[in-house]
Amino acid sequence: MINFEEVSFIREGNNVILDTINWQVKPKENWAILGLNGSGKTTLLQLITGYLWPTKGGLTVLGQRFGQTSIPDLRKQIGWVSSALSYQMKGHFLAEDIVLSGKFATIGIHQIVTAEEQQAARELLATCGGQHLIGKRFDVMSQGQRQITLIARALMAKPPLLILDEPCNGLDLFAREQLLERIEAIANTPDAPNLLFVTHYTEELLPCFDQLMLLMEGKIFEQGQTVDLLTKDKLENFYDKPVKLVPMADNRVTVVPN
Repeated sequence: MINFEEVSFIREGNNVILDTINWQVKPKENWAILGLNGSGKTTLLQLITGYLWPTKGGLTVLGQRFGQTSIPDLRKQIGWVSSALSYQMKGHFLAEDIVLSGKFATIGIHQIVTAEEQQAARELLATCGGQHLIGKRFDVMSQGQRQITLIARALMAKPPLLILDEPCNGLDLFAREQLLERIEAIANTPDAPNLLFVTHYTEELLPCFDQLMLLMEGKIFEQGQTVDLLTKDKLENFYDKPVKLVPMADNRVTVVPN
């Protein structure tokens, strides 16, 4: 699904953002990426989606080798939910129209659509927990409602890969848990896409994310089974500070300074 081979990304002035990344995502694997601000998480996602190009190394996404494929066509196979996408939505857009636009990978709808396509968008929105959002404008939605709408949009084209870039940002405790429940439900569907979940917070790591990358200052600090990496010793080495692990329901864990 994803294969980074010795990939580095270097900005002008020899500013190394990502350094020699070797990483593979296999079919049916759900990965989480955990890192602090400035660790390179956003750059990693921009490379996967072709908005940035590796300075060094080889990159293959969904079987398509960068330099030998059409990036616009590749992007249509990747669902992406991020705060940056939310900012691009116009306030007057209706929820179901935003969902339908995901089929065309556009902001807004710029082509004639069928009644069947419109109904499919409404049904998908309802499946994602947004039945009550049908007919609702984007500018009057809560942050949680917007995220549900954008997740449904990302699924509209039935992508094999769904990227969730800090989807819980700006949500209160209850809205966050509701959104995480929706994500868990998506992961448990028979035809679920590979999920890639980016976060700062261990408590957002659902059981479905069985693989974990710890990213620090542009380098992979460690990667592997989530259960093996969410330990006190490994996280104290990662954060370089003493921490305390507080167990939560569903085998989740909160990490706090100790």
